[in-house]
Amino acid sequence: MTALSTPPRAARRAATARRGLPPDAVRCAVPALIALGALGVLALWWSDTPRVAGAADWLTGAGRITGLLAGYAAPVLLLLMARVPLLEREVGTDRLARWHAFGGRYLVALLTAHVLTIVWGYALTDGRGVWSQGVEIVLHFPDLLKATAGTLLLLGTGAVSARAARRRLSHETWYYLHLATYLAVALGFGHQLTTGADLGDGPARAAWYLLYVGTAAVLGWFRLLRPWRHDRRHRLRVAEVRPEGPGVVSVFLTGRHLDELRPEPGQFFRLQFADPRLRWTSSPYSLSAPAHPHFLRFTVKDLGAHSAAVAALAPGTAVRAEGPYGAFTARRRHGAGPVLLLGAGVGVTPLRALFETLPGRVTLVQRARRPEDVLFRRELAAVAERGGRRAHELLGTRQQVGPLGPALARLVPDLARHEVWLCGPAEFTAEAVRALRAAGVRPSRIHHESFAL
Repeated sequence: MTALSTPPRAARRAATARRGLPPDAVRCAVPALIALGALGVLALWWSDTPRVAGAADWLTGAGRITGLLAGYAAPVLLLLMARVPLLEREVGTDRLARWHAFGGRYLVALLTAHVLTIVWGYALTDGRGVWSQGVEIVLHFPDLLKATAGTLLLLGTGAVSARAARRRLSHETWYYLHLATYLAVALGFGHQLTTGADLGDGPARAAWYLLYVGTAAVLGWFRLLRPWRHDRRHRLRVAEVRPEGPGVVSVFLTGRHLDELRPEPGQFFRLQFADPRLRWTSSPYSLSAPAHPHFLRFTVKDLGAHSAAVAALAPGTAVRAEGPYGAFTARRRHGAGPVLLLGAGVGVTPLRALFETLPGRVTLVQRARRPEDVLFRRELAAVAERGGRRAHELLGTRQQVGPLGPALARLVPDLARHEVWLCGPAEFTAEAVRALRAAGVRPSRIHHESFAL
């Protein structure tokens, strides 16, 4: 590989040509639509409940409400992670993942409350003990055995998703355990229809079918069929693995019809390599240069067994790529003011592509401990020279550099006027956000994205 990117003018046109919707429009609309749907679910219970009298009615009513909300939340959570291009592009994978994680905790709480209140309410109504009533419900109510299995699967998934448990599991193990949620949601669907009196036989029932069948169709298309079609269409292969620095390599992929992918600078793909060590995992990697008609470049840091295996890939290895994904792009820009790209470690990867393509006054600051850890030094200098941009290096240990805020202010005197794209390790990102806020940069003008849940 010789050329690293598309011509500067073409790359900048690509970065600004497809702005589409106003910034944050979809990000604000999605929670509003979810809340509206939840209100509609509550309206089902309200219209089907003429009165509530006594403890048994209150408990049973609480069980019905929490059951309806849990049944609504489950497919919504799956839709958030269905990799729908509009959501991935306009909302961002990191924000969708945070919404999904928050909603997952909400779903676990709803399911727990549903089980406890419905069993207790039925027990009071029938004059039986809670335990015997629970056994009666599970063994003799329609579809309750399947629903119980689904509930246990969802609660188990919630347990392994807790932060303490996640730290003890590899990403691959956690990911495959998390797939049990699809089976859990399917097992609970029949119970909602057979014993969910609030759904009735009219429009509410039809809407419930539409929600679940529609979710299955969206998942099937965007998670299975669409990636398979792209794989058949583009036939991506590893062309070269090039060292970039200590423990860092760039992987060049070639294929057919790459211009049809239309990735934007700052976006990423989920790559699955046809190598015995990697074929069962799909990991996110950002483009480290604007997309070229004949190849794509990704830069990978050795952070474990997976990334080390990527560095040892042989040319010709087949690659399955899903994407492009992510909202860490020029679409987030508010106005045409000055831009600061701030990165550390391999986090400079998406910033490298943005540095070449964002129009206007652009400054890139790369944080590294040692000069040899700086990535793309020659490339960044070449881009800065021909485009009138500035690239700075902030080198040294924490003690040598001092607080990040004053260090940035020395390199970027009018820091408060800048819109910032920020990428790096979680600790660096948190420190940088605090420093930028203290310097007067508005929160809405600080953009960062993480692949971690």
